[in-house]
Amino acid sequence: MKVVLFCGGAGMRLRGYSEDVPKPMVTIGSRPVLWHVMKYYAHFGHKDFILCLGYKANAIKNYFLGYEESVSNDFVFSQGGRNLEFMQRDIDDWTITFVDTGLRSSTGDRLRMVEPYLNGEEMFLANYSDGLTDFHLPDLTEDFAHRDCYASFLSVHPKSSSLDTVHMDADGRVEAIRSMKDAGIWVNGGFFVLRKEVFQYIRPGEELVYEPFTRLISEGKVWSREYEGFWQCMDTFKDKQILDELDATGSAPWYLWKKKNHTAQNLAPQGVVTL
Repeated sequence: MKVVLFCGGAGMRLRGYSEDVPKPMVTIGSRPVLWHVMKYYAHFGHKDFILCLGYKANAIKNYFLGYEESVSNDFVFSQGGRNLEFMQRDIDDWTITFVDTGLRSSTGDRLRMVEPYLNGEEMFLANYSDGLTDFHLPDLTEDFAHRDCYASFLSVHPKSSSLDTVHMDADGRVEAIRSMKDAGIWVNGGFFVLRKEVFQYIRPGEELVYEPFTRLISEGKVWSREYEGFWQCMDTFKDKQILDELDATGSAPWYLWKKKNHTAQNLAPQGVVTL
C-alpha cells in the first residue's frame, strides 16, 4: 500500500524551534521526525510514499536530494574516503513522490490533490508525520481489510499532555480533576488506513477527520483500533524533548527496524472513540 504523508504544516506550537524548517523536518536525534515515520512504514513493507508538501517544501525536497547515508548507517571508510562500504542502507528501495499541495490547504484538500497518484490503490495509508509508535501495523491493516468500512485509524491515550480534564455535576460543582493521561480518554493517533471511496466524502476546504469523517461515521463506515502501548506525538517542544531522550537511549520503542522479532504488545479491544 502507498503511504500519504501530510508534510505541509508550519508547526505553530513548535515556534522558536521550527521557524526555519517545516514541522516534519524537526529532528529527533540525528534525523527528522518525517524520516522516523517513513522508516516505521518501510519496516512493514510500505515503501512507496507520497509527500503532501506545503510550508518550506524545499527543505524537504533538498533533504532527500542530498540524503547522507552515513548519518544513520554503519560503514567502512577506506582509500582516504574515496571508498565507503555501507553495512546497510536506509532508502535505496523507497519511492518518494513530492507533491506541492499549497501553503494553507486543509488536510482534506491535500489528500484530494494527490488522488491521481493513488490510481489503482483500493486501500492506502496516511499519516500526519508527527507521531511515533511501536504498534504492529498489520494488526490494523489486515483487520480493516475484512471490514465494510472506508476509513480507520489508531486510537491512543494522550500520555504526555499537560492538559487536565475536569469532571463536575450539573450545578458546576467540581468532582474531580485528572490529567489527560489518567482520564481514560482516547484520541486519534494519526495512523490511518483508507479506501479510495473516502474521496467521495471530501469537499473543498474540509479537514479530513471532521466533516468527511462525520459523514462516514453517520453511515457506520469508520472503524478504529485502540492501542495501549507506546505512542508519542511531537506537537510541542516538550514532546520533542521526550522523543529526543528516548532516541538517546539507542533503543527507542519505535525503532522496530532494529528489532528482529517484533510482535504486537498491549492490544486492547477495538471500540468507539472520539476524534
